[in-house]
Amino acid sequence: MSLCFAALKRNMDTMSEDNITTGVNAFIFADLTNNPKLQIILFLLFLLIYIATLLGNLGMIILVRSSPRLQTPMYFFLSNLSFLDICFSTVVTSKTLVNLLAEKSISLTGCAMQMYLVIGLGSTECFLLAAMAYDRYVAICKPLLYPSLMSPRSCILLVIGSYTLGLLHALVHTVFTFRLSFCGSNKINHLYCDISALLLLSCSDTYVNELLIFYVAGPVETITILSVLVSYAYILASIVKISSAAGRLKAFSTCTSHLTAVTIFHGAILILHFRPTSSNGSSIQDVSDKILSVFYTIVIPLLNPLIYSLRNKEVKDALNVVQRKVCMKTTNNPKFPVITINQ
Repeated sequence: MSLCFAALKRNMDTMSEDNITTGVNAFIFADLTNNPKLQIILFLLFLLIYIATLLGNLGMIILVRSSPRLQTPMYFFLSNLSFLDICFSTVVTSKTLVNLLAEKSISLTGCAMQMYLVIGLGSTECFLLAAMAYDRYVAICKPLLYPSLMSPRSCILLVIGSYTLGLLHALVHTVFTFRLSFCGSNKINHLYCDISALLLLSCSDTYVNELLIFYVAGPVETITILSVLVSYAYILASIVKISSAAGRLKAFSTCTSHLTAVTIFHGAILILHFRPTSSNGSSIQDVSDKILSVFYTIVIPLLNPLIYSLRNKEVKDALNVVQRKVCMKTTNNPKFPVITINQ
């Protein structure tokens, strides 16, 4: 992972020298709205979502680490997913909050780093969700082999592999994007430094970059989605063979939270990055792109802890245990007197 950051830094130094001659040393983000009052409303709304995202995902990490009943591979992956959501939200939302009330510019190096982290963290989440699908497949279809196939060492290797592939994928796109010349407009019509928005600003030939999106980014999305679909095809086939309805329901209930998270995450990616675009760049499409970007980068990181806490019995039980412990400590602490209501 450190090699990725070292390589990125060397290339960003080169990119900065190459782009000084083009006259574009910084980019400016387009306004989400020109209405000052609406900007303040959006700032407060995004700030609340960001705080809720931090608290929700951090709470999920603490709950998984502190609860003995959640010391399983599934929740080990979930805690790493929460960590990714915290990082992803911080990379985009914190800069968006600044842009709503202050100067909307970002340096060339800052833009490269933001794009690298957005692609890297997003790609890592794709691989991690695929690993979680494999975990569910082994748990339901090969329960006797589960302890050996999903050993602590295997889980750690799957997480490390997800980060390595995700960050390497991001490094390829970042290096090739910022080797381009930017000599025209420096206004990014997007919420963050998105690769497609930057390619539109380049006055260089972007054919290689488009090939990379098709032959590298496309397969990453395709392979991770197929991994999930194949895993759930085997899971569904195994669930159908269970004789009792209660058994089938219990087996499938362990997958619903993950399946919901996968559908929302990959659905947003496909709609945002792989849908056909209008050739005339209409204002309606610009607005829809910004709304989709807000949902993908700001809202989705908040949804994962909600999905796993509201739809997962084990997480609910762990929360109830924590709440009972807190209540017991509170009632036994003289600083917090118990208030009784006379009937």
